[in-house]
Order: sequence, then C-alpha cells, then structure tokens
Amino acid sequence: MVQAAMAKKRRPPWRRGEAVMGFIYILPATIILGVFHFWPMFYAVYISLHRWRVVRQGFVGLENYEWVLTSPKFWNSLKVTVYYVVGTVPIQLALSLLLAYILFQKVRGREVFRTIYFLPYVTSTIASGAVFAWMFNPNTGPINQFLASIGLTPQRWLLEPRGIFTLMGEAWGIPWLQGGPSLALVTIMIFVIWFWVGYDATIFLAGLGAIPYELYEAAQIDGANRWQQFRHITLPLLSPTIFFLSLVAMIGAFKAFNHIFIMTEAAAGTVGGPLNTTTTVTVFFFQNFYDTPTYGKAAAIAFVLFIIILIFSLLQNWVASKRVFYME
Repeated sequence: MVQAAMAKKRRPPWRRGEAVMGFIYILPATIILGVFHFWPMFYAVYISLHRWRVVRQGFVGLENYEWVLTSPKFWNSLKVTVYYVVGTVPIQLALSLLLAYILFQKVRGREVFRTIYFLPYVTSTIASGAVFAWMFNPNTGPINQFLASIGLTPQRWLLEPRGIFTLMGEAWGIPWLQGGPSLALVTIMIFVIWFWVGYDATIFLAGLGAIPYELYEAAQIDGANRWQQFRHITLPLLSPTIFFLSLVAMIGAFKAFNHIFIMTEAAAGTVGGPLNTTTTVTVFFFQNFYDTPTYGKAAAIAFVLFIIILIFSLLQNWVASKRVFYME
C-alpha cells in the first residue's frame, strides 16, 4: 500500500521534462528582469540608506527618508503630482470613451478618424512636447495670436505660476475663487490628454467590439433607449477595460517626466516651471539626482514614490474587486 501511494506521488518522467522545458523558456526573461530591473531596484535601496554623492560615504540608515518626508519641497511636488493625476486621468478616460463610442458607430470614414486620433501616441513625446511649447509661447505662439484675433486676453501659459481658479476668479470678478493647479501645469495637462486620448480610445474600441450585440437587441426589444443601453450594458461590460486604462494612466501620470522636462525647459529655461508649480515628484527626483547631485536622497525619493504608487494601485485593485464585471 505504501509503495502504491509513493508511486502515485512520483511525477512521471514526461511531466518532469515539461517542468524543465518551462523553466528553460522563462529563463531569458527572468535573467533580463533580474539584471535590468530587480538588481537596480535593490541596489537603489542600498544607495538610499547611505550618504551618497559620487561615491558611497557613510551609512545613514533612514536619514534620507526622514529628509524626504520632512522636506517642504517634496510635499509641494507631491501636491503638484496629485493635481496632475486628478487633472489628466479622469478627463483623458472620459474623452477617450466618448470618442470610442462615437467611432464605434457606423459613421462614414471612421477608419480614417481612428488613425488620425491614434497618431499622437506614435509621435515622440520629445518632439511633440517641444512643438506644444512653441504653440503656447506667450510672445510668438499661435495660441495667443488666435486669442488676440478673437478679442480675448493672451496668457503666459507655461510661464504663469498662478492657479487656474485664481485666473478664472480675476477674469469673472469672483474674488473667492482662488488656487488650483498653475496655468503652466494645466498647459502640460492639455498636452498629456491630447497625447493619450487616441491610445485609450483604441483600447475602448476593442472593449466595445467584445460586447455581444445580442444584448443590445434584447434591450431594444424591452424598450431601453440609447442612454439606458449605455448605462446598463456598455459601462458594466467595459468595466475591465476602464479598470485597466485607469490603472495604467494613474501609474503613468505619477511617473511622468519627459514632456514636463521638455516643455518647461523650452518655455522657461528651467526644469520645474515658474515657482516650481510644475515640479512633480519625478522632477524633484531629477533635481536631486542630476543637479545637486545627492544620489542617496534621490533614491529615497524614488522609493517613497514607489510606495505611493503601490498604495494607489492596491486601492484601485480593491475597488475593482467590488465593481469590475467580467463576462463568462
């Protein structure tokens, strides 16, 4: 009996061969991830625990993390980052969903429009960011020229440190309307929304194409109008796509750097914009890593940002576990 039980527990030779082949297949990806991702990440933790400029000096424990969490500049950069995330992700997803829903209908030339809206995503962020910086140039940019031609007041755009609500309050005579993200940051948000809306719309189109049309036919027979069909069929069945895009957009917004660097450098000549109103956490990391440089503090900033992104990702996953509907 014991021998029979042991025989059952033994893995057949062909099963062992499959396991070995499986490990062989994943070995190249594992090596690449280990060398270029996990090893730098763990080494950055090591750097963050030392006083490190050009070479390692002394072990300081959590001193760099204490400096980060007590730095007013870090908290200002985190506030700017939150403005950036809140001002881009919801608008970007809403516009892309609306655009995808329109392009999913039987309209003439929809394939051409799909290609046009996707083009910004395949354009270099460096090149397109530089073009946007020129377009919003307060002196020679075409945006201000257009505003002046229709009788509106030209703006300083990427050079304006005042909050968008403050500017609106001054324009509309509402003194209590104050604060908000700076106009410089809003200008960068406009670029980001323009850049990503085509990509998100393409993913939404794929999600719309996966919804069975029979559900809409049944809803029409029951007397549901367009809005009711969208509310009770399209949105619930698109919830996995919405969750995926919101998670990717949130992580990307927290890590955004290239276009912020290019647009602020081209407009003001300094990374971080006027009065640091476009200094996100990634820009603050860059300033400490490149300008100072204090590598230990920069590594600590990176890991604090990693923890923030991880917390938000876990929260989104928790919400998704209750609200995302998967078709079987």
